[in-house]
Amino acid sequence: MAVSLSKGQKVDLTKTNPGLSKVIVGLGWDVNKYDGGNDFDLDSSVFLLGDNGKVISDSDFVFYNNTNGGNGSVVHTGDNRTGDGDGDDEQVKINLANVPSNIQRISFTITIHEGEARNQNFGQVSNAYARIISEDTGEELIRYDLGEDFSIETALVVGELYRHNGEWKFSAIGSGYQGGLAALAKDFGLQVG
Repeated sequence: MAVSLSKGQKVDLTKTNPGLSKVIVGLGWDVNKYDGGNDFDLDSSVFLLGDNGKVISDSDFVFYNNTNGGNGSVVHTGDNRTGDGDGDDEQVKINLANVPSNIQRISFTITIHEGEARNQNFGQVSNAYARIISEDTGEELIRYDLGEDFSIETALVVGELYRHNGEWKFSAIGSGYQGGLAALAKDFGLQVG
């Protein structure tokens, strides 16, 4: 049975699931009906962060155009451009045992592609969630439903996996940003050109 989290909660992942190393982080969402004339394209991205909360290099930004990071320990399975259908819209596979030791946090984000230009925001998105599944058993271990707390934001930091005393924990963050992916990337230490 999955542990259901609220914003701000933290939970042990590996301590309560001994031997767990391969996980899938599933991200999902639904777009509310609206008549803006443009398709909604939501993207999940992953930032692999060092002690200082910043990426060490550009390769630590994992998304649909750079699907591998952390020496192959983090793999984005690809872009879903419509969000149609049930279940996860995008997934990231992580081998926790192989994440390089200089990476302390793995941050999961969802952004709206060209959200500002298309006049789209997370007020038009519902049922956003993140969940962590054991790759070996398919069991859902952790689930975080974000709720409807957003209106003008075009980027969300959903949550993060982080190291604590040799174990991995998950933190439900649920913070919204304006400025889309560019604002997030800058905060995480990437040079945005």
